[in-house]
Amino acid sequence: MQLAADVLTALVAAIHLYIVVLEMFLWNTPRGRATFGTTPEFAAESKVLAANQGLYNGFLAAGLIFALIARGTTGFAFAVFFLICVIVAGLYGAATVSRRILVVQSVPAAIALLLVLLAR
Repeated sequence: MQLAADVLTALVAAIHLYIVVLEMFLWNTPRGRATFGTTPEFAAESKVLAANQGLYNGFLAAGLIFALIARGTTGFAFAVFFLICVIVAGLYGAATVSRRILVVQSVPAAIALLLVLLAR
């Protein structure tokens, strides 16, 4: 069970690392605009805000990576906290931006959280 929890937690971290790249470095590119459905004008105007969002996603990924490295009680606490943060961020994003965020962020994080709790 621990292996499955670790794999899914790592997957959630990887998703957020990819989001960091999209929001901080690819926002103004055709790939970034296609991913988020933005126009070139909107992407140019919101570039700084997107980079800020990317930084926050980086913190989520860093917390999950630390959880995997730390192990034990500390790793467990970090995994639970940061997976809950991802779930809440995904729920908010789904309610305010796109329901797709629920599937991309909240669902994998919720399954990872369940596995982390069951592995304890």
